[in-house]
Amino acid sequence: MVEHAVVPVSEQRTLARSAAIASITVAVILVVLKSWASWRTGSTAMLGSLADSALDLIASLATLTGVWIASMPADEDHRFGHGKAEALAAIFQVMLIALSAFGIAARAIMQLAGQQVTAAADEGIAVSLIAIVLTFALLAWQRHVMNRTRSLAIQTDHLHYKSDLLLNLAVIAALVLDQYAGLGMADPLFGLAIATWLAIGAWRGASDAVDDLMDREWPEEKRSAFVEVAARHPELSNLHDLRTRTSGNRDFVQFHVDLPPTMTIARSHAIIERVEEDLREQFPGTEILIHIDPEGHVDEPGNPLVEDNEFAKLEKDE
Repeated sequence: MVEHAVVPVSEQRTLARSAAIASITVAVILVVLKSWASWRTGSTAMLGSLADSALDLIASLATLTGVWIASMPADEDHRFGHGKAEALAAIFQVMLIALSAFGIAARAIMQLAGQQVTAAADEGIAVSLIAIVLTFALLAWQRHVMNRTRSLAIQTDHLHYKSDLLLNLAVIAALVLDQYAGLGMADPLFGLAIATWLAIGAWRGASDAVDDLMDREWPEEKRSAFVEVAARHPELSNLHDLRTRTSGNRDFVQFHVDLPPTMTIARSHAIIERVEEDLREQFPGTEILIHIDPEGHVDEPGNPLVEDNEFAKLEKDE
């Protein structure tokens, strides 16, 4: 069974906004520190780290905007809510990360050709160590928020800041190797490595955001857990046409079930109410739509996406 923390919607909104504001604060501090360190060191790796932090700031502002819009309640024009604003914010972040990776790689290649010399390693290393401490603190808070809200925008921001830890370590290694070990190629090579890492992170972040925008089905484990809860109710038979999707931090599910054609509307309604209550208890915050078919009815003959019985699949897997 998939575990879910029951968190009030108002608390989810507050937590998500606090994580976005914390991200903005850290990004502002790091942009100031790394601007000074880039001027002092002339390091491509440090410049790459500065560019990444500057984009972090822009991306964090986008995250805050996305989280704020996503937390707005459903209205006449958006009856399913505004959850996909988080996916749009995540896509914007991914675009910035990709641009950053391209710029850093270009600068590193130019440095390899020109053999630019770095300086002031001590200042650059100190700034990178401060950045690591601040990033660790931010990541810890983001993990707490993600566990309680499932915010896609915060998840993407978290992914980016996780890469910042390696990025800052790479800056330290580049400065040490370049100035203390005399390996002049170290700084631009580390710059290229940072660019590659950012590009990989952008690809992963884009995959999650696109899945949300394209209404990808839940993972099979989660779908099966949902069907298992519905199967607790013996009145239901032939659960089919199960459709699941996620929008921001909200889940949506719809499906058909068979009930005897002679059953009264009042009795059918009472059964479905109990099923929905049970499902929402196990999957809080999920919007559920159940359609009743008379036993034996076939909606689309030959279409397994519609007609496959999910209860029968559970029995086969046991």
